[in-house]
Amino acid sequence: MGVTIADVASRAGVSKTTVSRVLNGKGEINENTVLKVRKAISELGYVPSAGAVGLARGTTQMIGMLVPDLAWAWSGIVQAVVETLEAEGFGLRMLTWNRGEESLRRLGLQVAAKSFDGLLVIEPEGAMGYITELHEAGLPVVLIDDRFQRPGFPYVATTNREGGEQAARHLLDIGRRRPLVVTGPDAFGCTRERLGGFVDAFTKAGIEIDQRRIICGDFQFERCRSAIAGALADGLEFDSVFAHNDPSAAGVLTALHEAGLWVPQDVAVVGFDDVEMASYTYPALTTIRQPMREMGAAAARLLLDHVRGSPEAAPSCVIPTSLVIRGSTLQPGSN
Repeated sequence: MGVTIADVASRAGVSKTTVSRVLNGKGEINENTVLKVRKAISELGYVPSAGAVGLARGTTQMIGMLVPDLAWAWSGIVQAVVETLEAEGFGLRMLTWNRGEESLRRLGLQVAAKSFDGLLVIEPEGAMGYITELHEAGLPVVLIDDRFQRPGFPYVATTNREGGEQAARHLLDIGRRRPLVVTGPDAFGCTRERLGGFVDAFTKAGIEIDQRRIICGDFQFERCRSAIAGALADGLEFDSVFAHNDPSAAGVLTALHEAGLWVPQDVAVVGFDDVEMASYTYPALTTIRQPMREMGAAAARLLLDHVRGSPEAAPSCVIPTSLVIRGSTLQPGSN
């Protein structure tokens, strides 16, 4: 049999209740008693949970990461987080938010069990209030934010508005004056930022973009494919499309191909994110690179600084976007 809480109590010369209170951090306990219990835990190798390990050596050496789901979209961020944490001797505990209230309950249990030293968070729709409460209760939290939330705790974000401006300036530079915009969901701050930057850049060039040229999308391939097919059926003329993420842009490319239009000769297409698929579309997708790996690594470093109580820990970090030009806007032989 493994080491039990009774073994720890016997070694430390205290009751099982006292050991439990030390493990859970509850109640006022004499410091000498706490030290005896932690020493017994260490000597016996008692590991009932990550929380107990943390008490034995002062930290769990684990970081929690909450994501909406385990879809490929987060792979670049997660990989960078893992690499950064491993280099610092920390592990990663993944948590998803795909079961709503049940996920919230499980997160609460993990926090109560002291399963990790800090929490990285991606887009917790409907959970920001609870995440903020955890931070205010003392849990170090960093938000990896691509949707322009600005919580009252540290975050790592990118320049969505500047990204929209970059897309617009590129299309203007290649002579496109009649753009169509396929946005993300209206509720997301990044949608407003990307659209605002794009529209402002065209306005500065003396070109107004009316509402007919702004189509509400949902960041999904099929919805955007249908949206472009509908625009073409309605006779809307356009020489370029700015899609608010790369799956949307892939849907745009497919709709244009199905309509017999050439990209970029007839219509130039720009996406946003620069996920792996952007290199595999036909033609390869020009896009605004959201620096996901850099954001993941920066968020992990920022959280570790706060976990360690570093006086030099930054409050937040913003990493700029960049334009990646590929075949969907650059014709063969062009410079």
